[in-house]
Amino acid sequence: MKIVIVDYGSGNLRSVQKGLERAGYPSVVSGSPVVVSDASHLVVPGVGAFPDCMRNLDALHLLKPISEAIRAGKPYLGICLGLQILFTEGMEFGPHPGLGILPGTVVRFPENELKVPHMGWNQIRIEKKSPFLEGIPDGAYFYFVHSYYGDPKENDWVTTTTEYGVRFPSSVSRDHLFACQFHPEKSQQMGLKLLSNFARFRS
Repeated sequence: MKIVIVDYGSGNLRSVQKGLERAGYPSVVSGSPVVVSDASHLVVPGVGAFPDCMRNLDALHLLKPISEAIRAGKPYLGICLGLQILFTEGMEFGPHPGLGILPGTVVRFPENELKVPHMGWNQIRIEKKSPFLEGIPDGAYFYFVHSYYGDPKENDWVTTTTEYGVRFPSSVSRDHLFACQFHPEKSQQMGLKLLSNFARFRS
């Protein structure tokens, strides 16, 4: 098993690596397309802006190996931006294309009385079973930091939802792929459980 955390110049890479270590699973942080292609499990974390993420991945020649790994059935964990780039397009600073794995659009929270970004602890509502959520109860708390969220065209992708002015998809999954808007590496025991479930997952 070779878990690779993709380094494209943005994201809590060391925090994710330390989370996996605490869960009992070593990992490698790399921005090399060759190393990414050689991974058995792929983690794409990220903080920042959608278009910057896509530009950095493109400049480092990482878009193709990430897409190929997903299509090859390798376990994929997307965290925050690692979730958002799966969509067809993101609307941050105008429309920008994503990987197109998941049909839909990444949109900003609507203007209301709640502060944006959505920051802090919030609950998840489990909408469908997933091996990545084994041992995690409905209503568990996870840590969020984001101003945008994915709006999928196909509801069968939605694994959990969370309420913050609107009810938005806080994680999506299909087969070997799981991606979450929250940060498991900052979410204490529930986050460690999710990371462990991912590391143990076999396609």
